Amino acid sequence: MAAEPSLKRVQCLGPAGLHQLAYWEWTGPATDAPTVVCVHGLSRQGRDFTALANALSERYRVIAPDVAGRGHSDWLANPAGYQVPAYVADMVTLLARLDVEQVDWVGTSMGGLIGMGVASLPHSPIRRLVLNDVGPAIRFEAIQRIGTYLGQPISFDSVEQGADYLWSISSSFGPHTKEEWAALSAPMFRPNGDGKFRLHYDPSMALPFKAVTAEMAAAGEAALWKAYDAIACPTLLLRGAQSDLLSRETAEQMTQRGPRARLHEFAGIGHAPTLVHADQIDVVREFLGGS
Repeated sequence: MAAEPSLKRVQCLGPAGLHQLAYWEWTGPATDAPTVVCVHGLSRQGRDFTALANALSERYRVIAPDVAGRGHSDWLANPAGYQVPAYVADMVTLLARLDVEQVDWVGTSMGGLIGMGVASLPHSPIRRLVLNDVGPAIRFEAIQRIGTYLGQPISFDSVEQGADYLWSISSSFGPHTKEEWAALSAPMFRPNGDGKFRLHYDPSMALPFKAVTAEMAAAGEAALWKAYDAIACPTLLLRGAQSDLLSRETAEQMTQRGPRARLHEFAGIGHAPTLVHADQIDVVREFLGGS
């Protein structure tokens, strides 16, 4: 049976003061094991990577943070802080805490955008970068779809009922067994205090997200391409073949500019591959193990 990870915390500084960032750590086989940082999507949390971490921890030390406002991390006093540049700053603090010169990075959706931000910095510590179904150009239709459910004040009579709800909005993740979906869903809920359960994140994080307009998204795209073009490390781009967030056209462009990402598509999946199944894990493991 795979070992349970340790839950740790680091204090980060933002415009509104200090907040604690929680992160999960799967200890590697040796004290000098290479470190992999895995960062989740917009409304998810670090335990999304349990299956991947269990597979990688045979060789790596695996770190999976709960981004601010999610999971066991503090909620921010000012919702305007729920933005990628602030998350990048938090991750720089986390990397300093890890006390390593280099890390590999696996980022799903928002976690990939954060990884692009860190990898584009001069003297970035990222050795290899995996971008899971995300790129500089994000389809506005996908933003609108996510905005329909993000931050809704919903409670559930049980975790099982909540898991059924999550499946109703996340079926694009692709086929999962009942057991796989239960394992992915359980960390997504917290007791409400009234016998019911709520989603794990601060509903206020939806405010800056829902404020994004088509014009704002287009303006942000230029900045994201500039960051992508500044990345020098080997990069793997994963894409769900039916993704409504990362277009095939954008994915192809990403193979031809910047770090010239290696593209791997998964059939029968939209946004985004969960990295739970062996075929997906094997693609990531092979890339990280490359010279």
